[in-house]
Amino acid sequence: MSTDTTASVSTHILDTSIGRPAEAVTVSLAARSGGDTQYVTLGRSATDADGRCKDLPALPEGTTHVRLVFETEPYFTAKKQAEAQQDAPRVRDSGAFFPEVAIAFAVTPGEHFHVPLLLNPFGYSVYRGS
Repeated sequence: MSTDTTASVSTHILDTSIGRPAEAVTVSLAARSGGDTQYVTLGRSATDADGRCKDLPALPEGTTHVRLVFETEPYFTAKKQAEAQQDAPRVRDSGAFFPEVAIAFAVTPGEHFHVPLLLNPFGYSVYRGS
């Protein structure tokens, strides 16, 4: 939750190749205070069955930039193995072209930033949600 002196961040992932949330994707959160400082990893979480990370750590006071790193390769590897066990013919390669997706963005104290990831095996898109 944001305060007057801090921002807050949330995210979720939708696998657009199947139209469903992406479960069990590890997400790390890093922050920095100023464009000339190094990012410091604050913690990690994993998406739930609804594709949401509900326990990302709070941002420290003075945070100006945030980076979310989504570890997508294990998700697509598990998905590919599950598809191989089905009797249905394989109609596409479900490998991980992007083994991770790193998104960096600026934050403002007092505001909440929801940054959804729309993901498929060969592309992704992000936006500032609500």
